[in-house]
Amino acid sequence: MLEILKITQIIISVLLALIILIQQKKSSLNLTTFWNEGGWKFEKRWPEKILHNTTVILAALFVVNSLLYFFMA
Repeated sequence: MLEILKITQIIISVLLALIILIQQKKSSLNLTTFWNEGGWKFEKRWPEKILHNTTVILAALFVVNSLLYFFMA
């Protein structure tokens, strides 16, 4: 069982690193970046939203897997 947890930990960590590296970085922090027809825009488009949600899910799985390995070892 510990071997399965080790392998899944490696897979999750590699996937998490790749997903984080794929995400776009914000170009600058000037006022025109955030200005949208007189209001602030905070919503993400679907590719960014999918990458963000995948990052959150993989991070949660990483923590859960780490805790399982800690308590089973």
